[in-house]
Amino acid sequence: MAENNPISLQQLQQLVGNTIRMNPQLQGVWVTAELSDVRVAGGHCYMELIEKDILGNTCAKMRAMIWNSVFNTLRGKFYAATGKDISTGMKVMVRGSANHHNLYGLSFTINDIDPSYTVGDMERLRREILDRLGKEGILDRNRQLRFPPVPQRIAVVSAAGAAGYGDFMNQLDHNPDGFKFYTHLFPAAMQGEKTSRSVRDALEMVESTIDLWDCVVIIRGGGATTDLNGFDDYDLARAVAMFPLPVAVGIGHERDRTVLDEIACMRCKTPTAVAAMLVDSLRVAYAAAVERIKKIARYSMEAMRGEKYRLANIETALPARVQTRIMRSEKHLSELTHAIERGLSKRYSSESERQKLLRYRFEKACLQITERPMIKLKNLENMIRVLSPQNTINRGYSLTTLNGKAVRKVTELSIGDTIETRLSDGVVISEVTAH
Repeated sequence: MAENNPISLQQLQQLVGNTIRMNPQLQGVWVTAELSDVRVAGGHCYMELIEKDILGNTCAKMRAMIWNSVFNTLRGKFYAATGKDISTGMKVMVRGSANHHNLYGLSFTINDIDPSYTVGDMERLRREILDRLGKEGILDRNRQLRFPPVPQRIAVVSAAGAAGYGDFMNQLDHNPDGFKFYTHLFPAAMQGEKTSRSVRDALEMVESTIDLWDCVVIIRGGGATTDLNGFDDYDLARAVAMFPLPVAVGIGHERDRTVLDEIACMRCKTPTAVAAMLVDSLRVAYAAAVERIKKIARYSMEAMRGEKYRLANIETALPARVQTRIMRSEKHLSELTHAIERGLSKRYSSESERQKLLRYRFEKACLQITERPMIKLKNLENMIRVLSPQNTINRGYSLTTLNGKAVRKVTELSIGDTIETRLSDGVVISEVTAH
């Protein structure tokens, strides 16, 4: 059996480390990767660099760190360019060197970072989301909604207790004009991986009570912006674009811009700016209402002056117009009178003869007509005399009345009624005691 000449594990680790450190291709190299598990401890920044395949599965991973000697410098440089802190989920281009430690294995020490790569990746993601919404025909749907001229009933989507929400409410509650706003907070996580789902859940709650609100505001602020990636999300962007109420956003600081800023009906730079916009809207509406009232008052005064002037002219001209009208009417009546007289004179002469003939015929007809009715009336008179109540009584009958009306049936009488019985020679008054 041949002698193996083994080496110790520590010697093996040192050989690997020396090989890595002495390889110029592994020193001062630029690497593109995604950050994972970023944390700061003792002034150093620790993380993992990962790479994913097209299916989203991690296909490469390496520990990395930024020592405190350069961390603050790189952190400031990155924030100045991107408006974001170095955090999990970002795609970065970093420069550094590979190392190998006997206990901790392979790692990558970062000494520089290119913010433009991260900015480009974030912009690419935003552009992809906006292009997709554009192809679906909903990119401008919320922006095309008319923002209410008097937005007083506000549904607020924000994190409860956040400084940005507090600034927003303070701005509304203490506005110098004393305008009244009616707000309700729909709480949501405003940073991190839960941002999209949480904000969408809040929007669903707003939509379930949609008749109560004039508009929706999505605000985030109150400190350094550490993670706005959650707002560059397709599902959240689609929910805002399709929302039936106008949406105003104030996310982060003035320099921050997310997909929601591109699709919301109203974009403001900060939560305080959103509140100022709402107050300004009411101020403009109030000023317009006051101006309309003034115009109505001016118009009314001008109309009253015009009517007074017109009435004065009418009052001055009325007597002369009335006199002229009377003279014309008198002349017209005179002409009508003469015309009627002439017409009547001609008509009278022709009608006079006709009237004589008609009179003769009428008198003759009347004599014929009246003779027969007179005979008939005489017969009726005799019949009435024979059938009159008095004649009936004279023949031995009587007539009983109650309150002047003839009694025909016993059921018409009640106990205690006073009745009159008429006989041929007088009247008997009785009281009904039984029937």
